[in-house]
Amino acid sequence: MRVSEAMHKNVSWVPPTMPIPEIAKIMKEQDIGAVPVGDNDRLIGMVTDRDIAIRALLDGRDVSSMSARDVMTPDISYCRSEDTLEEAVQLMETKKIRRLPVIDSNKRMVGILSVGDVSHFGRKRLTDELMKAVSEHHP
Repeated sequence: MRVSEAMHKNVSWVPPTMPIPEIAKIMKEQDIGAVPVGDNDRLIGMVTDRDIAIRALLDGRDVSSMSARDVMTPDISYCRSEDTLEEAVQLMETKKIRRLPVIDSNKRMVGILSVGDVSHFGRKRLTDELMKAVSEHHP
């Protein structure tokens, strides 16, 4: 199976200047835990609900004055839509990530592959291995 068959489609990104409260609103409305960040037609990072909690709230900063750029994880990994599901899962396992942006042959983001997608479309063994890898405690 190809990644393009399993991924969430029609995903869009937010600009790095978008305020954190607006990102949180998107997450709530769309029932998602991660929002890609793009600038000048390039994917430059990802903001997760964990990023907001750890990088903004715990530091005691004024969240209302913060933007995506302040909390995003830069230099994110991605896969290609024509990759096999197994190839994408291997990358997710190696990088210990639960959500993987998907780009097409024109280097345009066309979706996101999540652990849930793998669980729905992948073999049980593949899902089990992925969950074990991304759930390991970090040293």
